[in-house]
Amino acid sequence: QVQLVESGGGLVQAGDSLRLSCAASGPAFTKHAMGWFRQAPGKEREFVAAITWTLGNPYYADSVKDRFTISRDTAKNTVHLQMNSLNPEDTAVYYCAAAIVYRRTYNYPGDYAYWGQGTQVTVSS
Repeated sequence: QVQLVESGGGLVQAGDSLRLSCAASGPAFTKHAMGWFRQAPGKEREFVAAITWTLGNPYYADSVKDRFTISRDTAKNTVHLQMNSLNPEDTAVYYCAAAIVYRRTYNYPGDYAYWGQGTQVTVSS
């Protein structure tokens, strides 16, 4: 079956950077976009960033724009999230997801068919 495996999470201090990666494996499937979401304790899962697979067009939540950069490697079936200037509000479990249906935007969890297990990002003040 399709698997998405995230890596790169950890504990960092405010102002530090982290780079998350997500590798897709299993049966080949058509990707329209890959995205990152995050979920903090007691909060709903929220959109962070997405990138269209063919053209590489990025989309960002306002809260991470200018700090985070999403990229993809189509040959390796991977997507990355470079996170700079991290602050404690970025603390959450970060999930990678794959969208297999075209959407005008990819901001909602319902836009995605496959999900990873998540990787914890903790930012201390």
